[in-house]
Amino acid sequence: MAFNHLPAGAHDALGPLSFQPVTHSVPMAENHRSGRTRTDTASRPSPGTILDRLAGGPDRAARITHTEHLPPRAGRHAVWPHEIREEVLSAVREHGIEHPWAHQARVAEHALDGESVVVATGTASGKSLAYLVPALSALLDGAEAPNGRGATALYLAPTKALAADQHRAVRELAEPLGTKVRPAVYDGDTPVEEREWVRQYANYVLTNPDMLHRGILPSHPRWSSFLRALRYVVIDECHTYRGVFGSHVAQVLRRLRRLCARYGSSPVFLLASATAAEPAQAARRLTGLPVIEVADDASPRGELLFALWEPPLTELQGEKGAPVRRTATAETADLLTSLTQQGVRTVAFVRSRRGAELISVITQERLAEKDRSLAGRVAAYRGGYLPEERRALERALHSGELLGLAATTALELGVDVSGLDAVVICGYPGTRASLWQQAGRAGRTGQGALAVLVARDDPLDTFLVHHPEALFDRPVESTVLDPDNPYVLAPHLCAAAAELPLTDEDLELFGPATADLMPQLEAARLLRRRARAWHWTRRERAADLADIRGEGGRPVQVVEAGTGRLLGTVDAGAAHTSVHEGAVHLHQGLTYLVRELDLETSVALVERADPPYTTVARDTTAIAVLSTDTEIPWGEGRLCFGSVEVTNQVVSYLRRRLITGEVLGETKLDLPPRTLRTRAVWWTVTEDQLDAARISPEILGGALHAAEHASIGMLPLFATCDRWDIGGVSVPLHPDTLLPTVFVYDGHPGGAGFAERAFHTAREWLRATREAIASCECEAGCPSCIQSPKCGNGNEPLHKRGAVRLLTELLRGAPEKAPGESPGGEAR
Repeated sequence: MAFNHLPAGAHDALGPLSFQPVTHSVPMAENHRSGRTRTDTASRPSPGTILDRLAGGPDRAARITHTEHLPPRAGRHAVWPHEIREEVLSAVREHGIEHPWAHQARVAEHALDGESVVVATGTASGKSLAYLVPALSALLDGAEAPNGRGATALYLAPTKALAADQHRAVRELAEPLGTKVRPAVYDGDTPVEEREWVRQYANYVLTNPDMLHRGILPSHPRWSSFLRALRYVVIDECHTYRGVFGSHVAQVLRRLRRLCARYGSSPVFLLASATAAEPAQAARRLTGLPVIEVADDASPRGELLFALWEPPLTELQGEKGAPVRRTATAETADLLTSLTQQGVRTVAFVRSRRGAELISVITQERLAEKDRSLAGRVAAYRGGYLPEERRALERALHSGELLGLAATTALELGVDVSGLDAVVICGYPGTRASLWQQAGRAGRTGQGALAVLVARDDPLDTFLVHHPEALFDRPVESTVLDPDNPYVLAPHLCAAAAELPLTDEDLELFGPATADLMPQLEAARLLRRRARAWHWTRRERAADLADIRGEGGRPVQVVEAGTGRLLGTVDAGAAHTSVHEGAVHLHQGLTYLVRELDLETSVALVERADPPYTTVARDTTAIAVLSTDTEIPWGEGRLCFGSVEVTNQVVSYLRRRLITGEVLGETKLDLPPRTLRTRAVWWTVTEDQLDAARISPEILGGALHAAEHASIGMLPLFATCDRWDIGGVSVPLHPDTLLPTVFVYDGHPGGAGFAERAFHTAREWLRATREAIASCECEAGCPSCIQSPKCGNGNEPLHKRGAVRLLTELLRGAPEKAPGESPGGEAR
């Protein structure tokens, strides 16, 4: 029997700093906008005071496992390059900015010299101004050109919220420049009647990679004047373009560069990100161009107090009698309630849409018991809302009408929420880059801020709150993407051929794997060679072949059965687990039950209800090895990397009591299986190794299963992913290896680079896994070590001590140098 752990579907850091605790008082950092010391912070409680009040409740102080104090930092000024138009500098000064920070001036210099550049500095360091100043100056130059349209600029954001926020910022900054700068948002929410105006007249267009891929590039003749004049392409929050999504965006950008070249332009790329490992290298992989790195952050920073918080154990028992820790959701709702009562402006970041809604509802109910006026100042914010709902929430947050917000990562990326005093992070978000991005949402106007990471009942979260050095003494992760992934490259070659026939000269632009794919696309009758070029042969849109966010098809519409009202959408890849029949669905603080999921029409019918439980889907998984790329000995065992086919089926769902997580029952489901061809790392053990580890046949399945769960939970510490991006299967006797085997695989077609990273860091990854299991205080296994929140087998069987012995024996045979490591020990 196979035991599985399936991914949910295809899914500004401060950087590599070493932090020293500071106990003495320090002066407030200089305010960037005014150049003066802030005078309005006296009425704000200090981060330490806020944390003391949070810890003042019953038994709360014991929940803080560690605090880290990042001291303020002074800024370093420079001067703008002399080529910047005086009108732009005057507009910047009207916004209270007399002098740029040194990194902003350097970015502008490179941009004006025609060099693509990535600015990789901390949260609220003024990255937007660094690319806006040269872009606006170029637009003014172009407005005076005799050819009419003049220069244009394209801004790409990973989310609509960020594009809308940047649109507001550009309009404010460019207001003194009059009609020479015409910014406009062009995305799926743009009304049809406005789109023609944007194409003809806007010279600073804000959009996202999805709209560029599906809307702009396939319709490039209608955008010809814009593309012919394109001077700058801004790619904001570029560290988010990782895995399969990043690989797709890399190919979309190559298609953009190809069309620009045909129209006679060669735009400069300006990329912005929080500090990341090797930002120039990541930017080169993304754009396919040489990119200069500016990573020396010269901006000031207010103090940040960061607390690690572990919810307490309860008297309840979970699956197999395991002790149950209070849920991170309940703990976060408590903290958001307390902070709102203090008048502390707070965003609570939550990993799931359902979690954001649930925390909002719980907080509102608890506040209503104390002060009904406060209950109305807390809301939820997540993807899947209708456009008008998102815009209204963003306005309320900017105005201060909202005091507390429970948000998914839809609000994480760069949206200016100046004035926040605190951030609560409900569960480790999967990467250190994302952790610092979320923590940096508070304190953006220079005041001190508090960040609290609330641990979930999960091996990685438990490990991190008791090993703070893994968060505070390590750099953020490298960005992993693979534009040569054939599952990514092939559909973009088709899309490029549909835009303009592909020639031999074009193939180099799309990467070394292109030449081998062209015959396969011809054989599949997708492309046909005529004379010197390949042509798209079908009537349907070629751009529809590429699902760049890996969402698995058309989104499922969530419709209220009684009224026919559209509540929102759910990604197709998540529909089986989130809107199956009987699932609890939350929207804007209201609870619904899914009455029917129609997969043919992609509609989930829901009706209002108030069940005292939430639902969690269960699934089963089988895996087959397609090919083994690399195989190395680990003592008598083997460590392998290659291609696999995964077959998954959602078979049931659990009903769990709200707040406590107690299991109330299980209901069977009848949903079709889904298959996935992807990349995996796997390891095997021999009979002799099992004997040495004292693993009998009776406990073998449980030991393998426990090791699989824990290793998946720990992999995000070593690869740029979270546990919902990856899956696993453990088998006492696998038909392809003929040995006990544990697989960990990427949850994306063709792979996302996570399993490959696991292969190259296997020794450190599995050592950390063993330590996480062995150091857990539970007796027989719990969610903090070997139980998984998404196990399709109900966390049965599991054997904690067997897993420790098994991993100990496996690691005894590990090679001294991991595969792919340099002599210095850094994995490539």
